[in-house]
Amino acid sequence: MHVPVMLRECVEYLAIRPDGIYLDATCGLGGHTGAIARHLTTGLVLACDRDAESLARAKENTADCAARIRYHHARFSLVGETLAAEKITQLDGLLADLGVSRYQLTEGERGFSLMADGPLDMRMDRGQGQTAADIVNYESEKQLADLIYQLGEERRSRQIARAIVRARPIVTTGQLARLIENTAPRTGKLHPATQTFMALRIAVNQENEELDALLAAIPQMVKPGGRAVVLTFMSLEDRRVKQAFQAWGKAGRVRILTRHVVRPTEEEIRDNPPSRSAKLRAVEII
Repeated sequence: MHVPVMLRECVEYLAIRPDGIYLDATCGLGGHTGAIARHLTTGLVLACDRDAESLARAKENTADCAARIRYHHARFSLVGETLAAEKITQLDGLLADLGVSRYQLTEGERGFSLMADGPLDMRMDRGQGQTAADIVNYESEKQLADLIYQLGEERRSRQIARAIVRARPIVTTGQLARLIENTAPRTGKLHPATQTFMALRIAVNQENEELDALLAAIPQMVKPGGRAVVLTFMSLEDRRVKQAFQAWGKAGRVRILTRHVVRPTEEEIRDNPPSRSAKLRAVEII
């Protein structure tokens, strides 16, 4: 069952108006989208996701409130085009949950999972771009090491990159996970390949570039008095969001609603363990 992270907090910080227009920039399986739509009477939610398969599932999960939702297959850098297509100039609120959906992580064939063997893919949109296998098998050892260190914050990146280059070709997630486990054994609770897999996923989907595009658009897309709420799950993402919000605050463009980052309650972490690393930040446009 899909459980949206920090749902109560997201709804509260959005301060949803029944006649408002909202954008869920990361619809995923529709948990947050549905919650927003159920607070609306004459309002509308634009539900965007770059993963067409997740979007199809979201439609099923939000069938009860679909009349107040418009679904769009779009990544962050294209949300402006989504608004234009809907003839919408500004939003009352925007939500972006930057976590990878449980569906992507648990379906082996999507190539994200450490535990379910499948093709080394990791594309959120399977109709676009290079796969993780392309990066693993064709980048130089130095490029691989730099990528794993910078995007995965993996200190053993050179050791892992050297092992990858020697073991090529690598075509499945299981093959790569086992190689890393043998090369850089577990030192804590996390699987030793976790940070390398994260780095590859970020690179494949150009997640940092896409997030930067979304952050650049928020002050123009959200109307004065409207709100933007962002959920992050990694320090690299949270740092980007925090710095953008702080810069807007200093420039007098927003009122920061979360002086300190908001985290899930102990009860939510117990009931929904994937929420444990979530951080919520929110601003109101001035």
